[in-house]
Amino acid sequence: MTGSTAASFTADDYRARMERAVRTAADAGLAGLLVAPGPDLVWLTGYTPPAVTERLTLLVLAAGQDPVLVVPALEAPDAHRAAGATALTLRDWTDGKDPYAATAALLDTSGRFGISDNAWALHLLALQQAMPGSSYASLTEALPMLRAVKDAAELDLMAAAGAAADATFEEIRDVPFAGRPESEVAADLDRLLRRHGHEQVDFTIVASGPNGANPHHEAGDRVIARGDMVVLDFGGLRDGYGSDTSRTVHVGEPTDEERRVHDIVREAQEAGFRAVRPGAACQDVDRAAREVIAAAGYGEYFIHRTGHGIGVTTHEPPYMIEGEERPLVPGMCFSVEPGIYLPGRFGVRIEDIVTVTEDGGRRLNTTARELVIVE
Repeated sequence: MTGSTAASFTADDYRARMERAVRTAADAGLAGLLVAPGPDLVWLTGYTPPAVTERLTLLVLAAGQDPVLVVPALEAPDAHRAAGATALTLRDWTDGKDPYAATAALLDTSGRFGISDNAWALHLLALQQAMPGSSYASLTEALPMLRAVKDAAELDLMAAAGAAADATFEEIRDVPFAGRPESEVAADLDRLLRRHGHEQVDFTIVASGPNGANPHHEAGDRVIARGDMVVLDFGGLRDGYGSDTSRTVHVGEPTDEERRVHDIVREAQEAGFRAVRPGAACQDVDRAAREVIAAAGYGEYFIHRTGHGIGVTTHEPPYMIEGEERPLVPGMCFSVEPGIYLPGRFGVRIEDIVTVTEDGGRRLNTTARELVIVE
């Protein structure tokens, strides 16, 4: 049960995105954008190369000219089939030719350009050699909010991804936990996410007992036992858009302390969610959640930011962290995921994806945030 973002967006949608990217680049003082294969290229054009190789594939966006996608000739047929192909000009090159000279001919050779974070050094160095007067900035540095505000169609896809993750949680809470290694429960999560429409699973964290004190623990051979707190954090891409949710369950009846810590995190998560509104700073979400945990005496055990953006990747700007004063805007999507991590004992994390609305926020994950008892 998989899908394709190509079916969801038209050439006009991609044309509008590229035009907005050019305007945003100009506002940032850039002569243009150079977009290599990866999430930015997919978002701007709907094109994913059949393979990422040493051959140059590059979208060239600059003011006053039509978008140009430079592609190897042997991959041109695939590029022509991309959903956004009719919104740009395809310029192919054959082996033995110099694609960097061809690209340089499209650009202000003394300009400053935004370039994809994941562009190969091989390509960047060759472009610099072809345009000695040029300079570059990473897209995350220069245009961190390029993909941050989602339109209505994107929000529908984000909501569907969130619902699929919720359905996965509702099923995973009924599988056996006690007596099984973390890796088996992680495999169950992977299977369920795919069954509910995910074409890509990015992470399936199953952190039991003392492993729960490591926020990015990778599921391993530890056998889950009765009495364990278990942090579940899982997500990936469904129809090209991300899911990411965390719930903490307990195998059998928890202790009073375990319930109390879980309740504190649940209260902190609610406080972070209630801080979401247009015009609030990203750091306000972090502060609201962190204040609850600090007031309860566990401030030193909340060891990561409160949230991260999500869209065509599962982690992207904006970030809900102290010092990030960027205002929230309707259509932004990000996680709210405070946690408490007690070394050598257990951890608790609760996470929802939230989108900013005109008057507040809306959760894209709606499963119970109360402590769930599993067997």
